[in-house]
Amino acid sequence: MRFSWKFMGMLVAGAVALTSTTAIAAEDASSIARGGRLYDKYWGENKTAKPETNHQSFANKAGKYDKDASWRCKECHGWDYKGKDGAYGSGGHMTGIVGIQGAAGKDTAAIIAIMKDKTHGYTDAQLPAQDMKDLAMFVSKGQVDMTKYIDYAAKKAKGDAAKGEGYYNTICANCHGLDGKKINNAPPLGSLQNPQEMLHKVLNGQPGQNMPALRLLDPQISVDLVAHMLTLPQQ
Repeated sequence: MRFSWKFMGMLVAGAVALTSTTAIAAEDASSIARGGRLYDKYWGENKTAKPETNHQSFANKAGKYDKDASWRCKECHGWDYKGKDGAYGSGGHMTGIVGIQGAAGKDTAAIIAIMKDKTHGYTDAQLPAQDMKDLAMFVSKGQVDMTKYIDYAAKKAKGDAAKGEGYYNTICANCHGLDGKKINNAPPLGSLQNPQEMLHKVLNGQPGQNMPALRLLDPQISVDLVAHMLTLPQQ
């Protein structure tokens, strides 16, 4: 059998293309996850100044979630990105503001323009260029449909808590402890009891902290993790 240099060249070209595509995908995933952390609490992630005034478009007048909290994307649009049509459609976080699902798949430049408009009012001082890009990447490419993974009525994850315990013990427990109470300056993980928030943070990490983002893993792993975390001690 004669060796084909042409065939060898095709293999090499394919390998290079695959490596390049994988690298781009990994870079995008990193940007998306960081954008998810900026969506959570941008100043916690990028270490800019914490806002001291109410956001001009914040509609919750109860006073509990104003000032700096009103500048968190999640405070208006929710941990599930559905705004008034999701978990924040009622209760203390209700604002009546729409979600961001309509921006899924949109051009990031168009999303950045929206973030800078009169309604949103984010400045370059709050979100420098790379932060704007990462947040726009998350909005465009990072949203997940949490109704697939969470039972909203029961406030439970649609996961296997037994499998999740194994994932938690090997991925999370070194920092959080087996009981979720190891971090002294944070409440017990089990006290959160918010599966949408838990899933967002498991996928994207905690702003400004060395918490891994599990976005590139099978999403069911994250859902199983959340199912277990909801069983951890609340006190």
